[in-house]
Amino acid sequence: MTATVLDLAGVTTRHEFMDRCARSLSLPEYFGRNWDALADCLTDLSWCPPTPRRLRVTGWQEYAAASPREWRIVTQILRDAADFWQHTDTPLHVSVEEATNAE
Repeated sequence: MTATVLDLAGVTTRHEFMDRCARSLSLPEYFGRNWDALADCLTDLSWCPPTPRRLRVTGWQEYAAASPREWRIVTQILRDAADFWQHTDTPLHVSVEEATNAE
């Protein structure tokens, strides 16, 4: 089963984060690039095909270190979105992946 990957490698600011979300998640044109708009897009997935919805967040450590308050907001939005869809026919599964030392 495939997942959409939100790779945050190199992201350190909210602006970069919102741009990465818009591009990686193929968010709709009306996405307002703010926290409320992100939460709205993730709880109204009418713009997203109802196939298994899996989101893998990778490369987030640099952003979390540079903007810890904003990273807490992101994790809460992701948690709330997953909870919102949990008991539906098309749940949203979110995984925030730890870094690996595969280098």
